[in-house]
Order: sequence, then structure tokens, then C-alpha cells
Amino acid sequence: MSLVLEYILGTYIYLVTAFFIGVNATYTFLLIRSYREILHYMRHNAFSNYRIMVQSELAPPVTVVAPAFNEQTTIVESTRSLLKLNYGNYDVVLVNDGSSDGTLDRLRSEFDLFPSNQLYIPTIETERVRGIYRSARPEYRNLMVVDKENGGKADALNAGINAARHEYVCCIDADSLLEDEALLRVMKPFLEDETVIAAGGIVRIANGCRVVNGRVIDVRLSNKLLPIFQVVEYFRAFLSGRMAWHGMNGLLIISGAFGMFKKAAVLEAGGYSRNTVGEDMELVTRLHRIKRDRKEPYRIVFVPDPVCWTEAPESARILGRQRNRWHRGLLETILTHGSMLFSRRYGVVGSAAMPYFLFVELLGPAIEFLGYLAVVGMFAGGILEVPMAVLFFIVSLFYGIMFSVAAVLLEEISFQRYPRPRDLAILLAFGVIENFGYRQLTILWRVKAFWDFFVRGVRTWGTMQRKGWDSNPR
Repeated sequence: MSLVLEYILGTYIYLVTAFFIGVNATYTFLLIRSYREILHYMRHNAFSNYRIMVQSELAPPVTVVAPAFNEQTTIVESTRSLLKLNYGNYDVVLVNDGSSDGTLDRLRSEFDLFPSNQLYIPTIETERVRGIYRSARPEYRNLMVVDKENGGKADALNAGINAARHEYVCCIDADSLLEDEALLRVMKPFLEDETVIAAGGIVRIANGCRVVNGRVIDVRLSNKLLPIFQVVEYFRAFLSGRMAWHGMNGLLIISGAFGMFKKAAVLEAGGYSRNTVGEDMELVTRLHRIKRDRKEPYRIVFVPDPVCWTEAPESARILGRQRNRWHRGLLETILTHGSMLFSRRYGVVGSAAMPYFLFVELLGPAIEFLGYLAVVGMFAGGILEVPMAVLFFIVSLFYGIMFSVAAVLLEEISFQRYPRPRDLAILLAFGVIENFGYRQLTILWRVKAFWDFFVRGVRTWGTMQRKGWDSNPR
């Protein structure tokens, strides 16, 4: 091996080591901050009586918007779940985004829908709305179905926001299930602080759980490997990630699966962008930008208690497609709002949150992937110091395990959604096992996103296959 190549590889290893130290220091800070925020949240809400909120006029009317595209396997049960939420006054606007399967037909049949002449004002431009349907049954009088030409998830959400008649809009995925008090809990920050313009709830994996009449009545782990790995990932992302950024008002992501917004703020921002596959993150970042540019007081918060259950991919092909799309969405958001990076004008968002998402979340997988290649190259060239490589591997493994296990323990000391000791033991074990293969696989999927974006020019969502809630154990 030439001296030049040896120098390049050696230098890169030192850079990767420095990056590794910086990333793990950041993770440690976020973990500690998340722990403090969760304790504060639990103390603050220990004696909250949500029934009083329902029975009183404290809870303002809400419109729940759910876009649906080819969701015939889950649409009926998901809709029934939405219509039975424990909330005083709310509407459900289901947007059929030009489905090519039986989504609309199933809705018509199950809920006795009829064409309505209700006024629709396209405040946000969308694809053509073909019709609006209401239910003939009194028990479903708060259900509206908007049928439109296909325009993608963001376009469907915008159509639902146009149709919403209340001040607050809750945007969710049509294949998700909300718990009874989810709306109440995610609305609480708005009632306590008038500057709150958006709030996100936690998303949990429903694979393996027992679902009856649109409700998760028995929380269990799946008997398949990939969903369990994703449970650990979701704990790490929500409880030891978003909770920390929430405390600093630097939250950049409110999951598209479950987010509450002031309708006026969303309309002011122009709705969801149709030019990205990461419309949820892009909208939240744009809201930060608008409020900071106008120097208006605002808060965007994360609420770890209201639960939205979702069906996670069970095949590597579908999961890889999902992670690829998420990474492309992050890339698009960073490129779109790159001028916010390192700008003190945008407070913690510009000086901390966006740099974190650029270097750790976006570039981190590529840096780690190239680090693996550098190690292989140095080993092949006989210049790798084996004791140092083994030490680095042990330390990196320790930190990887620590953050995953800590996220599981945060769940256990706070919300305890997995009451069986066996499930907790499995989650802790998977926090260790994921570092031997699964982590590297997710890195490959995310690195491929750069190739797909810059070389192949991929800008589409791709397809997701759902098994449906009927497939979960009863």
C-alpha cells in the first residue's frame, strides 16, 4: 500500500474516531435531557383528570384528518377507532387519495355514505376533489370522506385541512390506531400555553398486539424479529431523542402518524409541501422558520403519553424502502432549509437541532459506512493496529448497547406499556443484538438513499404493504 493511501486511511480513521466521540457525547446529553423531561412530564401530569376535560368545555373542537391510499385492509377498523375516541367535540375527515383498490367502496358500505353538497373551499391548492361524502347513520354524523384524485400524502392532508371546520387539526395516518384519551392528552399543551402551535404524540409498534374493535387491548411483542428491532428504535427516537429537543424548543419532527396543529398556523405556512417525501419534518421546520423570522413567540412540543399504534414493516424489503424514504425526506428538508444552519437568528433550531440532524442523522450513516470500508482497507494493507481496532469496536459496541438499553429503561420507568417481564427482557436483549447486523443493515439502507436521490433522482414514496389488524393475534 502506498504511503499516500496509508496516510489518507489513517487520517480518516482519526476523523471517524473524533466524530464517534462527538456523536456519543451528543447522545449522552440528549439521553440525560430526555430523562429530566420525562420526569417533569410525569410530575406535571400525575393528577390530570382527563374526564373533566371531556365533560367541560375546556377541550376545544378538533378535526382529525386521515389520508388514505389503498388502505382497504385496515381502513374500516381504523375509521371505527377514530370515531370512538374519548373526546367531546371532534370531526373525522378521511381523505381517499385516488385509491385504486377497494378503500372507498369499503367505506361506502360500512358507513352508509352518501354524496354531500357541503361547501369545500380549496384554501391550499390540491388535486381535484371529486366528491364529499357523509354518513346516513346518526352515530357517524361526525364522519366526512373526501374523495380526490391522487396527489400523494401531503396533497391529501392539505385537502383534509381545507375541509376541516375546527381551529385545531390532528393529522394521522389512516392505518393508525389512537388510544381513547390520545386527543385529550395531545391537546393539553395547547390549553396550558397559547403559544403552542403544534404537538406530536408517541408512535408505538402494534405488531403482535391484540386489537379488538379498533383498540389495542393487550400489548405484546411480535413473534417476528424486525418488528421487535423497530420497537427498540422507536423508543430511542421518541423517548431519548424527541423528548430532549422538545425541552429546548428545537423539535424538528412531529410524526406524520400523529400530530396536532393550530389550523391557522398550517394555513399561514401554506400547508404540507408536495415536493418532498418528508412532508412532516419539512412542515415543522418551516413553522420554526416562519415564527423565528417574524419574531413571534411559539412552541412546538412533544407529548410522550398519547399513543398512536401503527403497523410496522415485517419484511426487510419494505422496511428498507421505508428507511430509504425517511432518509431522503431528511435530506430534502436540510437542502430546502439549509440557510437556517448555524444561524443564531433561528435560536436552538439553527445552532443545535439542524446541525445535529445534518451531521449525526443525515451524514452519520455515510461516515460510519466509509469507516467500515477504511478499516477493511487498512486490514488488507497490513497497517491496521489490531489492539486499537478491537478497543474501538468494544467501546463503540458499549455505547450502542447503552443508548438502546437506556431507551428501553426510560420506557419501563415511565409508561410501562410492556407489563410482562418476558417482553421487557426481550427488548433489553434486542437492544444488544441490534448492534450485530441490524444496525449495519439500516446504515446500508440510509446510505443507498443518497444514491437514489442524487444519482437515480428518486422523489417518490414507493409502496407499503399492510397485513391489516385482522392478522394480529386475538
